[in-house]
Amino acid sequence: MEVILLERIERLGQMGDVVKVKPGYARNYLLPQSKALRSTKENMAIFESRKVQLEAQNLKRKEEAENVAKKMNGLKLVIIRQAAETGQLYGSVTGRDVRDAIRDAGFSVERRQVMLDQPFKEVGDYKVRVVLHPDVDQTVAITVARSVEEAERNAKIAAKAAAEAAKKAEVAPVATV
Repeated sequence: MEVILLERIERLGQMGDVVKVKPGYARNYLLPQSKALRSTKENMAIFESRKVQLEAQNLKRKEEAENVAKKMNGLKLVIIRQAAETGQLYGSVTGRDVRDAIRDAGFSVERRQVMLDQPFKEVGDYKVRVVLHPDVDQTVAITVARSVEEAERNAKIAAKAAAEAAKKAEVAPVATV
């Protein structure tokens, strides 16, 4: 099925592109979400008449997303979970948990905006991509720990290790060949 995209869709195309997609994807996602129109002469004329308005809306949403991304820059969150001594979590940290932590930090995001390949099943530090707009995304640092004290201790150790690595980089002579 061919559709006309009404906004940029990752791995599919830009606004105004006529792309061929599987019928189920169009019927169940693109058309109900108003992200695309069926590719017909009538719909092409409708798109051309609304193109300026759609571009203006898209630009406004992109600017809002960029402002949120600036505020979210450098965001580090701590998620507390019960875990075994080996660091294995009793359960896991999912996209919903990350979304809740971001919301607690004062940002409004939806679960589908949190790009998580697999749930976290161990204590540690992770990077999570949050897609605020098809053209704007932000990386958030997530620390999964047994307690707040453990998270703070691990952050101090990591900062100390980074400082030592920076010192070694400054002191290390550059070999010329």
